[in-house]
Amino acid sequence: MASTDKAARRAKFEGAWNAIRDELLTHFKSCGMPQEAQEWYSRNLDYNVPGGKLNRGMSVIDTAEILLGRKLSDEEYLQAAVLGWGVEMLQAFFLVSDDLMDSSITRRGQPCWYRVPKIGFIAMNDSFMLEAAIYHLLKVHFKKEPYYVDLIELFHEVTYQTEMGQLIDLITAPENDIDLNRFSLKKHSLIVIYKTAFYSFYLPVALAMLFCRVPTSYSLPSSPKPIEPYEVAKEILIPLGEYFQVQDDFLDFSGVPAQIGKVGTDIVDNKCSWCINTALAYATPAQRKILDENYGVKPTEEEKEIAKKMAAGKNGEEQGYLGEAEKRVKKVFEEIGLREKYTKYEEGVFQKLNEMIDNIDEGAQGQQGVLKKQIFISFLGKIYRRQK
Repeated sequence: MASTDKAARRAKFEGAWNAIRDELLTHFKSCGMPQEAQEWYSRNLDYNVPGGKLNRGMSVIDTAEILLGRKLSDEEYLQAAVLGWGVEMLQAFFLVSDDLMDSSITRRGQPCWYRVPKIGFIAMNDSFMLEAAIYHLLKVHFKKEPYYVDLIELFHEVTYQTEMGQLIDLITAPENDIDLNRFSLKKHSLIVIYKTAFYSFYLPVALAMLFCRVPTSYSLPSSPKPIEPYEVAKEILIPLGEYFQVQDDFLDFSGVPAQIGKVGTDIVDNKCSWCINTALAYATPAQRKILDENYGVKPTEEEKEIAKKMAAGKNGEEQGYLGEAEKRVKKVFEEIGLREKYTKYEEGVFQKLNEMIDNIDEGAQGQQGVLKKQIFISFLGKIYRRQK
């Protein structure tokens, strides 16, 4: 029943995208753009925006309905969907440009946009157009709203924060310049918070709060001092977003392709992940030497050939293939007890987040314009102990 409901919610959200995309294309055509450019822009939108899990965008809808305590009207739904798809377009902007910077090969099971024939470096301008479309839609749908400027400032601030995180990541862990001395758990936390947590977790909720007219501060009879709901939300959602990324990092190490839907590549790609940083914090000098010599080392040509052959068979699909350098790194991860350390981390952060959620003052039953615990319970429930 739950999966059917989720499928129906996704279908409705995707239906809103069709209307939003058509609106963008109509405006683009009205600017006198030639047919070739119209087709290019249409393909850019369809290829890069709607193909993911859509969790970020749909969270705007979910949060708005929790705050209002009811389903959205058709008019409200379209407005909230514009904000939700704004988050997805921001994500697309980041991914298209990030793939170009990282020379990535695939994204969401298909070639990265810049690797599609005839696209190349035009992908950079295409990424700019995805970002600019957000502000066009905000102007069309929200200019008359009292929180219009707040929406613009929120998107701008979160974009800037994400780009800060991307910078730290790029200079800390360049793929072909391996130096584990640049890594630390503190650096990892900073990268994750700025590169992922702000736009993936705080942004959707803050957009829904603005949409539902939640003020920046309010007083409740049960609270001795004014409540700042956006700060309360941030204090919960940023560590929650960090937890989500640590999970991703751990699953890249521990999960098999049949479980997580991809082959883990963080070790080979010299990623500044939670796993390597935790290993560095606990490694003996001998283990550190192994990590220094093997982390980020690419498979040999012979190992690549074996991997290709294995990928053609059932066993290869389920297990993937590890090069010798990657095997040595994973052996050190096991020796330092990475699985146990992750379990301890997960239980600790889950308890801490639950305590923070419990402390939220919701005011009187059914009170409007205040923060609701269910927003955060819902997020945490989707993440806790996930396996993919």
